[in-house]
Amino acid sequence: KLVQHPNVVRLYEVIDTPNKLYLILEFGDGGDMYDYIMRHANGLNESTARRYFRQICRALKYCHEMHVCHRDLKPENLVFFEKQGIVKLTDFGFSNQFSPGKKLLTSCGSLAYSAPEILLGDPYDAPAVDIWSLGVILFMLVTGRAPFQEANDSETVMMILDCCYKLPPNISSECQ
Repeated sequence: KLVQHPNVVRLYEVIDTPNKLYLILEFGDGGDMYDYIMRHANGLNESTARRYFRQICRALKYCHEMHVCHRDLKPENLVFFEKQGIVKLTDFGFSNQFSPGKKLLTSCGSLAYSAPEILLGDPYDAPAVDIWSLGVILFMLVTGRAPFQEANDSETVMMILDCCYKLPPNISSECQ
């Protein structure tokens, strides 16, 4: 409930029962960004990608100003609200409050979006790992694919650690 922003899914209520925890969340009527990207095999046009990316950046900037690190930023955790024409950040299950200048140690998140320091098990700057994930999302928005998704996890890890990816030739120099 700490995070309240136009581009963050609202948490209305938490119901804690002896057996389960229920979260009452704002409903996004347009599915998630991953499905949207997959429907655009070669990526979105840069203008549309820019519009959505700015919304994601605004949400994340607000979270970081509130000293909240998401730590699992990926298209599956971005929900469309078609009637409003916006995208919102959701699923704060791995999120953590941080103190500026202090490193975090917990390794969490989704492999294809993980920063190298997470994969190496190094202490990390909380906002920096979210910003790495933002870059992966931008790549996906404009190309329709993940930059580091390989045949198996060990290959994916090596691609991330080497920061080895290829941009298609149709990406503008401004976007690059």
